[in-house]
Amino acid sequence: MTPAGGFPRAPIGRADRPTLAVVGATGAVGTVLLGLLSERADVWGEIRLVASEHSAGRKLAVRGEEIEVLALGEEVFDGVDVAMFDVPAGVAAHWAPVAAARGAVVVDNSGVFRADPDVPMVVPEVNAHAVRTRPRGIVANPGCATLTMIVALGALHAEWGLEELVVSTYQAVSESGRRGVETLREQLAAVAGTELGVHPGDVRRAVGDTGPYAAPVALNVVPFSGAPAEDGWTSEELAVREETRRVLGLPGLRATATCVRVPVVTTHSASVHARFENEVSVGEAHEILANAPGVVVCDDPATGEFPTPADAVGTDPAWVGRVRRSPDDPRALELFVCGDNLRKGAALNMAQIGELVAAERAAE
Repeated sequence: MTPAGGFPRAPIGRADRPTLAVVGATGAVGTVLLGLLSERADVWGEIRLVASEHSAGRKLAVRGEEIEVLALGEEVFDGVDVAMFDVPAGVAAHWAPVAAARGAVVVDNSGVFRADPDVPMVVPEVNAHAVRTRPRGIVANPGCATLTMIVALGALHAEWGLEELVVSTYQAVSESGRRGVETLREQLAAVAGTELGVHPGDVRRAVGDTGPYAAPVALNVVPFSGAPAEDGWTSEELAVREETRRVLGLPGLRATATCVRVPVVTTHSASVHARFENEVSVGEAHEILANAPGVVVCDDPATGEFPTPADAVGTDPAWVGRVRRSPDDPRALELFVCGDNLRKGAALNMAQIGELVAAERAAE
């Protein structure tokens, strides 16, 4: 039933719960987010689905109901308590402040607000308290590369105090959206059943268009993710450095990243070298990680037990394995982490932030 204002009423029993708007509901992350809203504890009253005019009028399922998608406009935020945004940076830069000005707390998954000191960056397992201070009414979701490792890293930091971080990320093509996935599948079809990959340039010639990447991703890895930045770094690599600093509250942390695109559809991986203030041990690290929310330890290499993207895809935790103490430094650990870049790397973290804000409203 639709009231005079044009928005469906929340069912009886939900009317006193906060209203949620999902902006970018038809995208890859939006689709995962709608599934999570149907799976997780139901803290929401009305849920509004919002997208571009091109997608308006479609109906999508959430919580067992078919809900019509609304076109993005100022009026869709009337009465909204929380608005989760997964849209391009330019769209978020314009519309997130509009939603906040109309009273919504915005949870934004673009990169546009991540460096803003008046916008907290929140990972609920690590710094849930930060969500309460939001001068602009906006909360930033970290990038998926950072979210792959930060929950596990945060647990270890809380125990030992992180001093230095060197990370290499191995990033799935779904981070690039539908075009990235289509590019990989088309390239795999072009090389399947061949003997390519044994001569310089043979894969590049076979696949032709490399899509959103500088080189073929099939039968290859591409050591570049993001846009070119100063001194040879990429925007993605600098983002991992700064986002880790922000979430852990370590503005002076020595941190570097190398971000690599790999032929995986969904789920990022990270190889992490972390040096701490105190001496570490593998046994204690296993215990810390096993007790950390949002982390699963999978670490028995002798029997083939370690995380891989093919096993972690579609799941919520950070999967941690290959935990080793550095042979040359008793304060350093090496570990390998996998995390679904569409779930904890985007939609799940947004859902968790939204639930923190909903709990605030319920306590008022």
